[in-house]
Amino acid sequence: MATKKYYVVWNGRKTGIYESWAECEQQTKGYQGARFKSFLSLEEATNAFHAGYTNTSSQKKQNTANKGVSITPSVEMDSISVDAACSGNPGMMEYQGVYTKTGEQLFHFGPVLGTNNIGEFLGIVHALALLKKDGKDTTIYSDSRTALSWVRNKKANTSLERNKNTEMVWEMIERAEKWLKENTYSNKILKWETSLLGEIKADFGRK
Repeated sequence: MATKKYYVVWNGRKTGIYESWAECEQQTKGYQGARFKSFLSLEEATNAFHAGYTNTSSQKKQNTANKGVSITPSVEMDSISVDAACSGNPGMMEYQGVYTKTGEQLFHFGPVLGTNNIGEFLGIVHALALLKKDGKDTTIYSDSRTALSWVRNKKANTSLERNKNTEMVWEMIERAEKWLKENTYSNKILKWETSLLGEIKADFGRK
């Protein structure tokens, strides 16, 4: 059985942590000055990504010397954190974006009938569109791995039934997909590692 690997791209078309070689190769193949490396655990990949390419070797030595010591990744506080809440699945869903450093709410939408992953997806695209309008390359955090993959693929792979009750959210999904296909951005979109960092700053606190 093949060993699961995580691929860190420090310099490529889109930086981030990818779960397959195909995704990593898509961001680095033919890209001048590409910097990337594979890791055997998500935690190690997250630490390396936040440490940066030039610090990875020295960090690896430090991790070996301090084997068993958990290293919490750093967070870019000048960023936007997004999160969604949903009562039921599907159920009444809402999402919001906050300034990570202060928790100030920057935008909010809902509730509408949908799913949590849809809310996370729409929240990320909402943040991207807002930052694009303001000409900013601010980093975005989300704790939804599913939503991150939907954004990368420019497609919300949801099984939500389309009917009169979900028509509004479906129209929003289509607008978000259209925006992703028609726009480029340099913002980093990073996975908020809840197990290491606690709840994301945009969490609705309803757990």
